[in-house]
Amino acid sequence: MGHTICLIPGDGIGPNITEATKLVLAHSGVQIDWIELPAGAGAVDEYGDTLPQKTLDAIAEHRLALKGPLTTPIGGGFSSINVRLRKHFDLFAAVRPIRSLEGIKTRYDDVDLVVLRENTEGMYSGLEHEVVPGVVECLKIITREGSERIARFGFEYARSRGRRKLTVLHKANIMKMTDGLFIECAREMHRKYGEGIEYEEMIVDAGCMQIVRDPSRFDIIMAENLVGDVLSDLCAGLVGGLGVTPGSNIGHDCAIFEAVHGSAPDIAGKGIANPLALIMSGVMMLNHIGEEQCGERIKAAYNAVLAEGRPDEVTRDIGGQAGTLQFAEAICRRM
Repeated sequence: MGHTICLIPGDGIGPNITEATKLVLAHSGVQIDWIELPAGAGAVDEYGDTLPQKTLDAIAEHRLALKGPLTTPIGGGFSSINVRLRKHFDLFAAVRPIRSLEGIKTRYDDVDLVVLRENTEGMYSGLEHEVVPGVVECLKIITREGSERIARFGFEYARSRGRRKLTVLHKANIMKMTDGLFIECAREMHRKYGEGIEYEEMIVDAGCMQIVRDPSRFDIIMAENLVGDVLSDLCAGLVGGLGVTPGSNIGHDCAIFEAVHGSAPDIAGKGIANPLALIMSGVMMLNHIGEEQCGERIKAAYNAVLAEGRPDEVTRDIGGQAGTLQFAEAICRRM
């Protein structure tokens, strides 16, 4: 059975890595009709918006997308397109698997955890305003509904993936009402949906220390939006960085899978970027739509390429000399 999937190539290296990912997915045997859509800085000249209505309409119709990296200006400019997408389609769960890969040497071995982040609320949702000149305020919104649904998702995810423990990292010792509500809801959902799943809570600063001391003590880490975003990148560093970790944004009836790294404009168009993170996100997408066999075929293939580590088959960031397309072709050969 074929699938119609929206594709946002993104900015910078996005077009290069999305083409490589399409090649790998096609070679796995899955039948995909891609609908390529504009978004990002490059869409402004033609559409007058970083997130054109035609893109929103297509995702609303098909409820599934794969997205390359999008540029977000620092300290000014247009608002985050990623945040707009998450809020528009109510993609309340960000799922970031973090796994050690053979052939990518780090300080840690056998890391295997998932960072689960509430994706639509909290301080990171971008509700800011100027109170008076020289005074700005950022609002942290935590709701019972939002907290309950991410916690319920977390326990259901743990059970469906055979995970054994869920740890909530929070700052409820200081933010007693907002983070306090978040952990209160997590406790309630554990009682209702967490049978067989160990549950613990940890203040986030102490939790970060424990992560870098011994990441093996964690299985699923759940947090509110801003804390979850920071933890996602911290944990990616355990296994080699954002270039080797996938990501997804899940709602009740819509999902967007993405490369979580930046658009790297300094190497855009040079054909040397590592497409692995987006390929891995593509595997997550295949699992989501019931194409697990094709996903496993890709996963086994890129594991083999990384384990062998031939310089002509892996990209520069992981010790090789291959370009974006050459890396994708090496994965295809293993399939």
